[in-house]
Amino acid sequence: MSKGDKVNVLDFWASPYCARVKIALEEKGVDYVDSQEDLFGRKSELLLKSNPIHQKVPVFLHNDKPVTESAIIVSYIDEVWPSNSLLPTCAYDRAQARFWADSLTKRVYLDIKVFETGRSIWGSNGEEREVGTRDFIEVLKHLEEALGEKDYFGGDAFGYVDIIAIPHSAWFLTYEKHGGFKVEDHCPKISAWIKRCLQRQSVNKVLPDPEKFTSLSCISGRC
Repeated sequence: MSKGDKVNVLDFWASPYCARVKIALEEKGVDYVDSQEDLFGRKSELLLKSNPIHQKVPVFLHNDKPVTESAIIVSYIDEVWPSNSLLPTCAYDRAQARFWADSLTKRVYLDIKVFETGRSIWGSNGEEREVGTRDFIEVLKHLEEALGEKDYFGGDAFGYVDIIAIPHSAWFLTYEKHGGFKVEDHCPKISAWIKRCLQRQSVNKVLPDPEKFTSLSCISGRC
């Protein structure tokens, strides 16, 4: 990367997918412009031009060239700025990290299951909410099995898979309040991993205050 390179992130503050991109940039120490999009109003011409098919964030603009899809963007960032690699040095461990990142984003595991079960917790009542709570905890238990006794999903060091997974945790307080449960009570290892990740400057800086998501769910009519 040359000194004159421009980096711009088309962003929405509540999106865990956008948070992935920003955490990766923070880990690399890359300066960037954070361009907030109004996804519930009028989307910018830059967004429509940069991602004309899906018209979604995040869009990563590097010298005005767009890259889309959060996991792809994080991989791109790791390649363009290779120092402080987000992937393990061991080839086997890198393969495992890519497998888990693929599982979390493409195989209906984290990006869909956590989001859908979480939405059924704060967006419903009665039996549907109870089912959503049970399913959400079950998803976290599977993640806890993958984490095992490690500090991070990649082992001893915070890395690629953690960046993919941790942004979803900003919504967990909302799920807990609506579902009447505590993640720590059911999945203590996941809870400890979240606290560990939040101690990193990159994560702490990027993730919004969880209370903002509780307010957002109330705006949607579910308090």
